[in-house]
Formats: sequence, C-alpha cells, structure tokens
Amino acid sequence: MTDDLDRLIRCVGAIIHDDHGRLLLVQRATEPGRGRWSLPGGRVEPGESDADAVRREVFEEVGLAVRVGQLAGSVRRAAPGGGTYEIFDYRCAAVGGTDPRPGDDAADARWVSAADYRALPVVDGLTDALAAWSALPR
Repeated sequence: MTDDLDRLIRCVGAIIHDDHGRLLLVQRATEPGRGRWSLPGGRVEPGESDADAVRREVFEEVGLAVRVGQLAGSVRRAAPGGGTYEIFDYRCAAVGGTDPRPGDDAADARWVSAADYRALPVVDGLTDALAAWSALPR
C-alpha cells in the first residue's frame, strides 16, 4: 500500500483582494468541492513555476491577469482517488481589469465582502487557512 503523502500533487491558489478588501472566490464546477466556493487555482503543470501556474489558473478560471506576490501559506488536502494535494496559496493583485467572469472549471466567480463570505458554503479548511494568513475579506 502506498502512502498518500508519497503521491503529492502540487497545486497553487490565488488570494486576490480588491481595493475595498473584498476577496475573489470561485464556485467550483467540478470535484473536489463541486458547488462550494474557493480560491481560484489548480494544478501546477510539469515544468511550470508556481507563479506561471497561478497566472494561468486565474486567467482560465476568472479571465483576469494577476501579478503574483508572496506565498501566504500552504495546506494539504486529500485528493479524490488517492494522493494529496499540496496547495501553495499566493497573494496576488489583479492588473488590467477587475471584472471576473467564470470559465474553465468555475461555475461562478465574484468579489465577496466579509458578510458575503460568511453566507457562502466554502471548501473545507478555507476559512481557517485564510484566518491564519490574515487574508479573510473585509
């Protein structure tokens, strides 16, 4: 039997706040977490840097260009079918536009305030991670 930690799947996520302190979230259209809200992001492709993966994933999921900043933190989550997602979340800034439009594997995308966030069904562990990194919406 192979230990799931032997099969780490590197992923990235983008923590993007607007000028009002709202956080950009996507509603997942696929598993894991289908129908729940999360940060835009996904798997890092072979040979791709984390920064390149963040830029690609954000553009595919919400149609926005971003400047990738510092690593906020990382988490591990069980992957469907075995293995472990190792997710590295980066602080980012939208550049050249701030009107998200869902695409790729996002059913919806929107900027959310603290009140909006509390009303949404978010993926497991997101709130704890964002709180630890001082990245919850205002």
